[in-house]
Amino acid sequence: MDIRKVIACNQKFVIGMVHCLALPGTAGFGGDCDKILSQAVQDALTLEKAGVDAIIVENMGDDPFAALLDTPQVAALSAATALVKQAVKIPVGVDAAFNDCVAALSIAKINGCDFIRVPVFVDTVEFYGGIIQPCARLCMQTRRNLDAENIMVLADIQVKHTNMVLPQVTIEASAKAAIGCGADGLIITGSAIGMETPIEMIEKVKKISRIPVIAGSGVNAHNINEQLNIADGAIIGSSLKKDGVITNPISYELVREVLGGLRK
Repeated sequence: MDIRKVIACNQKFVIGMVHCLALPGTAGFGGDCDKILSQAVQDALTLEKAGVDAIIVENMGDDPFAALLDTPQVAALSAATALVKQAVKIPVGVDAAFNDCVAALSIAKINGCDFIRVPVFVDTVEFYGGIIQPCARLCMQTRRNLDAENIMVLADIQVKHTNMVLPQVTIEASAKAAIGCGADGLIITGSAIGMETPIEMIEKVKKISRIPVIAGSGVNAHNINEQLNIADGAIIGSSLKKDGVITNPISYELVREVLGGLRK
């Protein structure tokens, strides 16, 4: 499958999140590696069966996050990604949160994945762990050095759970910078997980972007039509789980409900 025909302008695609439970070496790790891997695979199979277009595997359970992953996290995230990739036929991507583009690209390359998500690509932001510098140059150099230019880079701009160090930078300026640095798609989010992406932000970016614009948070059955009336696609996670609890498994019924909202 050609990933650039899935994640493309005007395709109205939906990417479902596989939120891994807390990985080894993190504060929340429960000690059961088999459970981490089996839930990741089951969530991926549920998403595929329910009809999403692609999947992102992410270390969402690793809060509190650092900008970069430790070695046990990289190993575990790669293992989960490998099993997910083997289990499904739809495109698979990687997000090494909070912002480890080298780990994400390395995992994607070795496992034959199609894309990565990079939360802090061109903006300088502050979060509870300190300041995160943009990684666009490192990301694109690494992609070239790994001979991985077939792997798409989906870049967040002014990403959720952070504050801009230079708040005067407009969303349009961030979008133009990300496009100029080689991003293959732009992700726009609300202020936090589960918070709806403001329509006016999507509209501003869509007006100046020649690459796909993706709503990256808060998309659900009630707003998916409105969001994707403007955005090219959506990344959906928490609204596909019972009560919006991140550690819960993906619900087939909730995925169908959200996708049904798009088709109405």
